[in-house]
Amino acid sequence: MDSAIMNREGIEKILTMIPTEEEKAMILEAQMANPDTPLGTAEQFLLTLSSISELKARLQLWAFKLDYDSMEKEIAEPLMDIKQGLEELRNNRTFKNILSVLLAIGSYLNGHETKGFHIEYLSKVPEVKDTVHKHSLLHHLCGLVMEQFPESTDLYSEIGSITRTAKIEWDELAEKLFVLETDCKQSWVDMRAIAKHDSSTIFKTKLSEFLSDAAERIVVLKIINTRVLNRFYKFLVYLGMPPHIAKDMKVNRFCKIISEFALEYRTTRDKVIQQKEKKVYSRERKKTRGKMIVDTDRFAKKDVQNHEALEQVLNNGYTSDTGSLKNPTPRRRPSLDKGPQSRLIKSANEEIYDTGDDEILDACVKSATSAPRRSTPRERRKAKAYRKSSRTRYIDFSQLGQ
Repeated sequence: MDSAIMNREGIEKILTMIPTEEEKAMILEAQMANPDTPLGTAEQFLLTLSSISELKARLQLWAFKLDYDSMEKEIAEPLMDIKQGLEELRNNRTFKNILSVLLAIGSYLNGHETKGFHIEYLSKVPEVKDTVHKHSLLHHLCGLVMEQFPESTDLYSEIGSITRTAKIEWDELAEKLFVLETDCKQSWVDMRAIAKHDSSTIFKTKLSEFLSDAAERIVVLKIINTRVLNRFYKFLVYLGMPPHIAKDMKVNRFCKIISEFALEYRTTRDKVIQQKEKKVYSRERKKTRGKMIVDTDRFAKKDVQNHEALEQVLNNGYTSDTGSLKNPTPRRRPSLDKGPQSRLIKSANEEIYDTGDDEILDACVKSATSAPRRSTPRERRKAKAYRKSSRTRYIDFSQLGQ
């Protein structure tokens, strides 16, 4: 029974080709009636299959051995997911906070204290809306939970096991477990039938060990299935659901409600966070509305520095941030005025201002601002009536005959 020689599809094809006793008898009668005529390829193949003892039992046992690992995995993984999912919900603080806030909102809307609500009401929370802003109840729920419990999460990213379990049909899982148990029992019957014709002890030992281990695993899966279901019903009672209603609740139905609500909660929570960020941004914008950019705090320090630099220039003349100019002794013009007082005034002015540079600057400004003059006078154009091209000429036809 080597899977490298034949896969599952090949086994199924051979199972459909096994001849019946009637077909085998007809082939043998035709061979005896015509001994000189050789059988065809199809008839020889059928006779070869019929010559193998307990061929059907061998193929069925081989198919069970190939399928067992995948079938066990399909049953064990959902059981593990629902077990982990229930533990995640029981220990999740965000889920508890959401239920407590939602219960308080329901008590306020009803006008009296409510002890609890049905878990299916979670699917109706996004549909309830207020009459003013048309926001859903889930929108207000997200805002209250984030305000009262800042450490809360989006819930959906923490219940991956519940999301995976919601995609599984629990009735089909029970059927798979029943089919796996039935195939295991049939494999024991097939092995006993094969042992009557096959005396190989190694073959019997390997098959018996495999089937014994498979039977033990199937028994363990049945026990786990029963305990997981009991734990699921106890969790529903823990949420406040009456026992007679909890027994009718299906696993995939419950997980689907929780998963869809968590997804809606995460989406709405992201929207609420974006709205809060926009409000904070608009509030900051309103603080600087109507002000120039130089009036903001960003430019306050620059204004102080510029004011101090201006005062220093007015008090000490042309200065820079690093100190005085590179050439501390300015150029002086020869003065025609005589007298000690005029010399002192001019020397003081020349120390502060550089008059040579000022004259050059004034000349440049005047040349740039003065209107350009035409070098040649503008020629006057003749009127249209005096142009030669516009004159109309008349021919006297009476003179042409002369």
